[in-house]
Amino acid sequence: MSKINLLNSFKEFCKKNKFEINNPQIKVIVKLDKFLNSKKTILNSIFNKKNKLCFYLFGSVGVGKTMILNFAYNQLDIKKCRLHFNEFMISFHNFKHNNKKEEENPVGSFVKNLKKKYDLIYLDEFQVTNIVDAMILGKLFEEIFSENIKIIITTNIKLDDLYKDGLQREQFLPFIAVIKANSVQQELLIQDDYRIKNLDKSQRIFYPLNENTSFKINQSFHEFTKGKKRENMTIKTKGRDFEIKNFHSGISRFKFDELCDVKIGAEDYINIAKVCSHIFIEQIPFLNDDNSNQQLRFITLIDILYEKKIILTLSLADNLNLLGSSKIHAEAFKRTLSRLFEMTKVT
Repeated sequence: MSKINLLNSFKEFCKKNKFEINNPQIKVIVKLDKFLNSKKTILNSIFNKKNKLCFYLFGSVGVGKTMILNFAYNQLDIKKCRLHFNEFMISFHNFKHNNKKEEENPVGSFVKNLKKKYDLIYLDEFQVTNIVDAMILGKLFEEIFSENIKIIITTNIKLDDLYKDGLQREQFLPFIAVIKANSVQQELLIQDDYRIKNLDKSQRIFYPLNENTSFKINQSFHEFTKGKKRENMTIKTKGRDFEIKNFHSGISRFKFDELCDVKIGAEDYINIAKVCSHIFIEQIPFLNDDNSNQQLRFITLIDILYEKKIILTLSLADNLNLLGSSKIHAEAFKRTLSRLFEMTKVT
């Protein structure tokens, strides 16, 4: 990798964009600079000291993790790719599905294919929520590290807390050991959520769920779709058809249950985001342990729509901060709430 001076460039970037800069951010930039510019040396070989291949940046929602890594990523003149973690896992599952007859070792072949294209992979919003991904990740990262591919990661979750309380978590612990041995772990510790702090107070949010709210969100939808032709739109994902019944030139309208109480997942949501620029989601309920599966789909949905810069208008049971959460998804949902505030901002 070519030598870069991240700290000076970051200070100029913040000054130009009138961003607040603080010591925790500078600390991250300095460590990230050292990580990105690290090289194998003769001394390292003599003392059997391996360079770390993963930069694991964690911290609370809205503190600037993604902003910092986006900035660093854009400074790098190398073979690289940036993916939301869901997209990364989907790409592996697609590779495995498309090559299942030829490949005895799909993980190894997938990673060798990555090595041909990239020297660095940036995974945003790293999280493990299901047993399938949990069981694959250990082998996947072992192969990535063996191919000397660098990884930079943002997440809200401490490394030791990944997949906490998950099904058969004991089988996932070897992965944590693998990534620990190969990672520079860095926390970005800032008290304020900048996404909420810097918001315009006007929001595209309607609550509680009653006739008045229904009238207002109907009025808003008709205002946005005025003069736009209603179309039938069908999204196809691996043989599944998902119909968007209310589609007007990129503006679509769904009930919460239509997106989160059906058997669809991240890949379907990515395909929906490809054709939509503004999505109305209505009748979002209070969230608790009884609808935790629907909440997990909602978290995944919002992660993907945020990544694709989709505008949202919502109707919900109460103010966003009063929606509640299931116990198992409470930490992840903090990120979702922060993003919902930003995605419903009126600019």
